[in-house]
Amino acid sequence: MLTQSGRPALVLAAVLMAVAGLTACTPNGGPSPSPSPSTTTGTPSASPSPSPTAPSGSPSPETETTAPAPSPSAVPLPSGPGQGNAELAIMIKPSETAAATNFTLVCQNGVPAAESQHPNAAAACIAIKNNPAILSPVPAGKDRTCTQQYGGPQVATVTGVVDGHPVQATFSLKDGCEIAAWNAAKDVLGSTGGKS
Repeated sequence: MLTQSGRPALVLAAVLMAVAGLTACTPNGGPSPSPSPSTTTGTPSASPSPSPTAPSGSPSPETETTAPAPSPSAVPLPSGPGQGNAELAIMIKPSETAAATNFTLVCQNGVPAAESQHPNAAAACIAIKNNPAILSPVPAGKDRTCTQQYGGPQVATVTGVVDGHPVQATFSLKDGCEIAAWNAAKDVLGSTGGKS
């Protein structure tokens, strides 16, 4: 299909080389993705292209989802002995107006690491290894009866990771259930807080 000037053959050769170059630059040497309707010239296609998916059929990381991310405390820590690995930030507030005390706890196989700034890191790491679920207190619900006793204004917050599970727990002493949860975690909190 050469003409006198040879231009159509040159144009065709240039297009083929460009396509071959794109194929070589595409991951896995596969075909290059088709351009989106917003970047094409001419008439847009009637149906939009499906959203990208990962090889497993799940949405790719670039796909926006509308489902909310699970909260860190949504999955409780398992009860019973754990691995004893933890990286925690602990804040104890003695009262609403008092200054908070903050410290860190880092445990490796139930033994405190050098960077721990906990008042009794050894006891805290052993408590976490023996039962990491102490940092997942059961929230009070309608079917749970708690004694109406007040243990004090103290509040504690624990955030971080225990045995690979995210932890975000708040402890207080406002009723019997909260006091029991505080006392179960007292070695980790570094304070007995309420009445036994």
